[in-house]
Amino acid sequence: MQNKLSFHQSSASLEIIGLPDYSNNENKDQISIISQWKLALVDKPLIEGKFEHLGPIMDAFYVYSNLLIKNEIPIYESKLIDIKADNLYIHNIVLKSSKANVKPLVLKIGNSLLSDTINCFDQLNESSKVRIKKTDIPTIIPKKLKFGLNNKVKFFNFFIPPFFAICSLILFSSSFIYFYSPFENIEKKELTNPE
Repeated sequence: MQNKLSFHQSSASLEIIGLPDYSNNENKDQISIISQWKLALVDKPLIEGKFEHLGPIMDAFYVYSNLLIKNEIPIYESKLIDIKADNLYIHNIVLKSSKANVKPLVLKIGNSLLSDTINCFDQLNESSKVRIKKTDIPTIIPKKLKFGLNNKVKFFNFFIPPFFAICSLILFSSSFIYFYSPFENIEKKELTNPE
């Protein structure tokens, strides 16, 4: 018998269907072998797929939302899903079927529905009852974003070592102020050279 787990957030609901991996002595309520998933969005058609579709769709939503947050050009394109902004409040999602002769599903969602969907994915990632193999998101990041990240890393690698060297030098030299007192030297000179 398959297990079902649901994750809800206002206008979105994600249902995961699958079995525990008994070879790893997992609890009968857990899901490690996902056979099907369903994403229900208010006033939108039901989105469902196999396990191999879930990871790329989740990654697409995460990468797209990161582009929005960073004020980058919000466009994500792949073999399975395309997401781009129509304007500040509407996002176009094109879900492409892996089956032949099936037209892509085109959805327009607002910011709240996008946020609720990502929240459902977050709940799934944080759930102790579902084990999903994480995909490597950096391999999916668009080239423009990768270029920007590489430039930032190069910038920090160039300026961080000199910054730490200068801070260390200032800290080291300022410690000598506590050991050197000019008033003691003046008093010693007065004692050795009385006029």
